[in-house]
Amino acid sequence: MAAPEELFVLEGRPTAQLIADQLREQIIQGTFRPGEQINESVLATQLRTSRGPVREALQRLCQEGILISRRNRGVFVLELATADIKEIYAVRETVELAAADALLNEGRARVRATCEALKAVLRDMAKQVAVSDWQALARLDMDFHSTLVAGAGNTRLIRIYNTLAAESRMCILSLEVSYPRIDVLVQEHQNILDLLEEGDREGLHKAIKRHMEKGVEDLIATRQEAGNKP
Repeated sequence: MAAPEELFVLEGRPTAQLIADQLREQIIQGTFRPGEQINESVLATQLRTSRGPVREALQRLCQEGILISRRNRGVFVLELATADIKEIYAVRETVELAAADALLNEGRARVRATCEALKAVLRDMAKQVAVSDWQALARLDMDFHSTLVAGAGNTRLIRIYNTLAAESRMCILSLEVSYPRIDVLVQEHQNILDLLEEGDREGLHKAIKRHMEKGVEDLIATRQEAGNKP
């Protein structure tokens, strides 16, 4: 388990939600590695809190699928296999297509507001491409897609997508992927933005599907090169 100095610092009395949010981010960033056990008692001691909120936080992350509870063994960080990657991206595609349709149906004002938010994410993404900051790129990549989904205003789609976004970042960062197609990373997202701004529903659907397909291909290829099990 991670050393105390590597853990997040919580100010004031930590709540289960705060612990879950911070722990999720630490898992995504790789402080806790796939397959690593997270000890409730040790974590509570390191966070200087009781085991109750820690237990509740771990339960929440188990419900999200980021942690796995194994009977009589404990709680472990999810290990993502190739099949998991395919499932995550297939569901992401379904949610994003539904969100894109809902957003376009909301009218031009909602679309314009969402496009402005997406442009801000793209500007930040371009800056991180220039300095090859993979952690920041993975976060901004998912920020772009989460912003697109949020634009639809459907709270249930947003809630579903938050878990998918966390799992997607785990896919990327646990494999230490350095975006094999970094030269087209911003371009692909810009294309999705342009099609949304134009109101091209069919073109937007195709672009989202292509983007997800390429994401799966890149991740699986990287797993194979690194010798990861299927």
